[in-house]
Amino acid sequence: MKFISVLCLTLLSLPLTSALADSAPLTVFPQEIQLKGKHSYQHMVIDQAEGEFVTDRTREATIESLTPEICRVEENIIFPVDNGTGKIRVSLGDQTQELSVTVTNAGVVQQIDFNRDIMPLLTRYGCNSGPCHGKARGQNGFQLSLLGFDAEFDYNALTKETRGRRLFPPAPEQSLILQKTSAVIPHGGGKKLEPGSLEYNLLARWIASGTPEKQPDTPTLEKVTVYPSARIMQNEKEQQLIVTAHYSDGTQKDVTRLTQYQSNEAAIADIDETGLITSGTVTGKAAVMARYHNVIAICNVSVPLPGDVDENIYDQLPEQNFIDGLVWKNLKELKLLPSEQAPDHTFLRRAYLDVIGRAPTAAETRAFLTDSSSDKRILLIDHLLEQPEYAEFWSSKWADLLRPNPYRVGIKAVLNYDNFIRESFRENKPYDQFVRELVTAQGSTFRNGAVTLFRDRRTPDEVTTMVGQLFLGIRLDCARCHHHPFEIWGQDDFYSFAAYFARVKYKGTGLSPPISGSEEMIYNGPSGEVKHPLTNEVLPPRPLFGEAPEITEDLDRRESLAIWMTAKENPFFSQVMANRVWADLMGRGMVEPVDDLRGTNPAVNQELLTALGEDFAAHDFNIKQLIRRICTSYVYGLSSNPVERNTVDTRNYSRYYRQRLRAEVLLDSIIQITGDKQSFQAMPAGVSAKELWTTRINSLFLDAFGRPDPNQDPPCERTTDTTIVQALHLMNSEELYKKVTSDKGYAATLVASDKTNEQIIEELYLSVYNRFPDAEEREVAISIYNEEGADRKMVTEDLMWAMLNTPEFVFKD
Repeated sequence: MKFISVLCLTLLSLPLTSALADSAPLTVFPQEIQLKGKHSYQHMVIDQAEGEFVTDRTREATIESLTPEICRVEENIIFPVDNGTGKIRVSLGDQTQELSVTVTNAGVVQQIDFNRDIMPLLTRYGCNSGPCHGKARGQNGFQLSLLGFDAEFDYNALTKETRGRRLFPPAPEQSLILQKTSAVIPHGGGKKLEPGSLEYNLLARWIASGTPEKQPDTPTLEKVTVYPSARIMQNEKEQQLIVTAHYSDGTQKDVTRLTQYQSNEAAIADIDETGLITSGTVTGKAAVMARYHNVIAICNVSVPLPGDVDENIYDQLPEQNFIDGLVWKNLKELKLLPSEQAPDHTFLRRAYLDVIGRAPTAAETRAFLTDSSSDKRILLIDHLLEQPEYAEFWSSKWADLLRPNPYRVGIKAVLNYDNFIRESFRENKPYDQFVRELVTAQGSTFRNGAVTLFRDRRTPDEVTTMVGQLFLGIRLDCARCHHHPFEIWGQDDFYSFAAYFARVKYKGTGLSPPISGSEEMIYNGPSGEVKHPLTNEVLPPRPLFGEAPEITEDLDRRESLAIWMTAKENPFFSQVMANRVWADLMGRGMVEPVDDLRGTNPAVNQELLTALGEDFAAHDFNIKQLIRRICTSYVYGLSSNPVERNTVDTRNYSRYYRQRLRAEVLLDSIIQITGDKQSFQAMPAGVSAKELWTTRINSLFLDAFGRPDPNQDPPCERTTDTTIVQALHLMNSEELYKKVTSDKGYAATLVASDKTNEQIIEELYLSVYNRFPDAEEREVAISIYNEEGADRKMVTEDLMWAMLNTPEFVFKD
């Protein structure tokens, strides 16, 4: 017995790494190491399975060369010594692995190409970044192109400006660029390179070789890959990345040291300049970007919630459609559990606010809550989608995105634009048709509202940024001036896309703010081209990816673009709309911002976004069907109350995320509850706030609750934050006071009726909160009515006013 105890203590005292080393095999990357040239090298990463996780053991393992005459090892980097086939050994605990190393051209110094070898170095150390020499006028008289998008400009700046004083080939170490970056002499950007480092020596060799710009037969960079491309990590763990550049001649190069890294969620997974990821204590997913020479690769990192969860739980969760299964799959990876289903009254109010933009009436609430049908939630969604209010509410969302300032383009033009949008939703026009009619619009601004898009945005580059962002979720604005820092798009892409709009012509008096009242004709002209701003080359129309239909006499440029853009095979078109609708209904987009779809800003659940986009396209871009699909999922009906294993979740839809009501929705609901109608400028009597055709119509209430600022260009940004102004407005607004106390309002009607005080209380709760009061609420309200000297009318008004000032009313749960 004593022997067993000693043995147990001995085993417990063994290093954890040794125990793990015995339990799971090592995974070494790369398995095949090929070094070509004197200055080549290769990083290595040693991983090991640790239960359901994979852990980086590189810094704990021992890496040694068994053939030092062929290759040598420094930490986790392999360097060539002489030609031949060598071996290295990786050891961790009791485990070892031996790998072959092939070295060729060990004595050959590769000729340096400025664009291939030096430009990535300048980018890696931030020399051409915005805060440094890459800004508009450079820094201290030295300017580089932002992020190295113009190699020729940068080469001339280094070698020819100031009589070439920045470089001194006879004595490279005396070159200003090396002395500055190594802090031998003062440098505003601080010390960037350590003398003797690989990067310092690369720059010195280039200078010593005569600063060549281009080498003959230099292969082009085709892609960049990162290892690992995905990793599930425990809290506060590390993972080293290895980045490999792939060239057109089939060669590969380890560029880990010359790559820029950035995480879109540093609190979840941060990364340093060497490519070492460190997970935090926040549960969720992050995309770690590795950018080399303006080519990007992504490592997707998931950090689950600590603790164990029985996987059978996820198999037993309800699935009303494919949305549910894909959300549960994502929650399983992160070890999150969903909240309970929301009660009927919460679902009822949520659905009314989401689908038709107002709260249900007391009668509608009572009918739903007393209905015992098992499918009443699905039937409710179908009923709401057929209401006229659906079209007015959802068209107002698109009016936010599309309508311009009437003082810029004219009142009649904006009114016609608004009518076009609203008629499209009243007809339930397929989304692809809606977009095609906008992008290809021709005619009079007084007769075809869709052409107002081109009256407002009058140059090809202006239309390009708007169309790309709205309808494809691709933000091209950066590529107008330089290569996009977080995407694959460059100036060639931007101006080739802009060429589709080069032949849009105008006939009329044009704009004359602040009046702009004249009619204008928009049509396709016979000529018009777009030139590259640097090369002055005329660029033919070209889509961002794939192939567009050939432009002919019968098919003009914009029609060709519209066909390509709205094709069912174009994932951006369907996914950005699916993401917009999802964000409206679920409180947060799978991609945020909702119109910024790119690899470095991935969806929290890309599988779901892909499936939702495909389903939208398969149903011929029917927006009602898309809304129905989401609203009839089990996930949409979840409670907002967190449970133990989802309190940390704010983006994976383990529960519903509460939202402050949209300004127009809040005002329309107040008008309905108080029974006091609202009149608006330039609108017929009795219209709702969501039917307003411009944000220029005066309303202190709508302004306080974040409708778009009419003075912005375009007036499309809507604030969703809660503010002190909003709280004070609800408490002190003279307009709201008049509505609550109106002799023709709902409170006065209840008081004048033969209803008992208890029945009035119930009606108020059904109207404002869309639920029955609980026992405690009934008791408190009755006690106020029963106080000595209480005035039934004043108590009713006070109770209504107080309820309108609570979060339960102001927020959608």
